[in-house]
Amino acid sequence: MEDQRSTLVEALHLTRSGRVAEATALLQRGLGGAGARPAAHAPTAHPTAHPTAHAAAQAPGGAARGSRGVRGLLEDLSSRLPTRLPPVRRGTAPGRDGRGGASARADLPGEVLHRTHTGPAGSRTYDLYVPSGYDGRPVPLVVMLHGGTQDAADFVAGTRMDHLAEQRTFLVAYPEQSRAANHGRYWNWFRPGDQGRDAGEPALLAAIVREVAGSHAVDPERVFVAGLSAGGAMAAVLGTTHPDLFAAVGVHSGLAAGSATDAPSAFAAMRGGGAPGPALAVPLVVFHGDQDPTVAPVNAERLVASRLAAPGPDGAPLGERGSAVVEDGESGGRRYRRTVHRDARDRVVAEQWAVRGAGHAWSGGSAAGSYADPSGPDASAQMVRFFLEHGARSPRTGA
Repeated sequence: MEDQRSTLVEALHLTRSGRVAEATALLQRGLGGAGARPAAHAPTAHPTAHPTAHAAAQAPGGAARGSRGVRGLLEDLSSRLPTRLPPVRRGTAPGRDGRGGASARADLPGEVLHRTHTGPAGSRTYDLYVPSGYDGRPVPLVVMLHGGTQDAADFVAGTRMDHLAEQRTFLVAYPEQSRAANHGRYWNWFRPGDQGRDAGEPALLAAIVREVAGSHAVDPERVFVAGLSAGGAMAAVLGTTHPDLFAAVGVHSGLAAGSATDAPSAFAAMRGGGAPGPALAVPLVVFHGDQDPTVAPVNAERLVASRLAAPGPDGAPLGERGSAVVEDGESGGRRYRRTVHRDARDRVVAEQWAVRGAGHAWSGGSAAGSYADPSGPDASAQMVRFFLEHGARSPRTGA
């Protein structure tokens, strides 16, 4: 989301400098990936962005007419994007070729495996952290889905999930979105082709889980998925498409499954106008900053609502017969409100953390990664606690 605004701003500067062809090429690369359908991959891509830009640049009358056309398009697109986005922190956490993931793991005794999965649903690379305490007996698996513009190493650095894996002995998989699938490395949570069980990215990510379970001893009752922003939205999708595979879901600064089905509805959802989605059948933990300028905090409420819409022990929605306890506290220099939802049998089904003053960043994370805020409650630690306490043998549908 942040990367697309940066792309548009850069293209607008090129256009105003008379470099229309370069601006057009940047649009075509940056708002959907080479050869991609307009609006298919990037939430910020207007459905007519690519053909309009191309036509403007190639129209009779030369660069001046093209410049006016592209400039108008860019200014229109820029006006549609969420305002007050945080600056893009490029270069703060390099990927596989640099310091980010390597330095984050330098003091850990576990093993890091760099893998590539290829199957019917596509191909993606992923990192797998195997803690030093792993001895071949079944252990939990946590799948971590990075946000836009990030990669696996960046997410490793920002969340420090490997440190928790070392302390509590679980595997961590970090699938990495490819630029071929989305130029900004966003998981395609808003595309209908990536919202179902048997195809697209949900099928691909489920296949990665099965691949890990084929090479290592994974406790099938304790497989979890968490993500940030677009990764959080995809985690929510996986909770609806594969409740048989994932025992619980963690979403940080993300959106509910079914919030959007194309680029315009993705914008609306980010701003707080998402469509109602399917009920989430697995336990859910949500983190969201109440000053998030990128994904409106109301999306956290909608995520919880999707969980409470699932049927409870008596068949009624969890939210009708359950209870909620609210706790206000402070951690890491930030105030928070934690709301714990229980079903009619007093089992925890959802937990929501609203972090006061926080923006679009992983709470309690490490500054070694992008979109990670060292202040606030430790989202990684709290998600792992929730997973291990409430994910195993917790109600998948509330029954």
